[in-house]
Amino acid sequence: MNFNNLNQLYRSVIMDHYKNPRNKGVVENGSMTIEMNNPTCGDEIQLTLNVESGIVKDVKFQGQGCSISMASASMMTEAIMNESVERALEMANEFSNMMLGEDYNITDDMGDVEALQGVNQFPARIKCATLTWKALEKGFKESDK
Repeated sequence: MNFNNLNQLYRSVIMDHYKNPRNKGVVENGSMTIEMNNPTCGDEIQLTLNVESGIVKDVKFQGQGCSISMASASMMTEAIMNESVERALEMANEFSNMMLGEDYNITDDMGDVEALQGVNQFPARIKCATLTWKALEKGFKESDK
């Protein structure tokens, strides 16, 4: 597949997640709620999770923002569902590496996440893509305290 076709496929995947978000809403009786925003562009996210015995049993998001931030949230919730906290944090690290243009290992179990790799060519948009992932990391770190 040539670069233009791959780029178009990735754009289609991003727009699909933006227009038809997966796991949008609030986890009722969730064990964790994290809110973050990106003051430079106004993106806002609220992430709610139900974690039982170290496994993400349910995760949902709500918020407002650009197509990149909302698509990334949708992709992330799909990727971490039914994964261990440890694996979810590994995914967040790999996603961060991808956004920073470093070596990364996005695996099949991460779903559509790799469609966001082109965002790293636009430094102003990296914070949009990483907002939900940073909220996830923040929530897990705060729950360890």
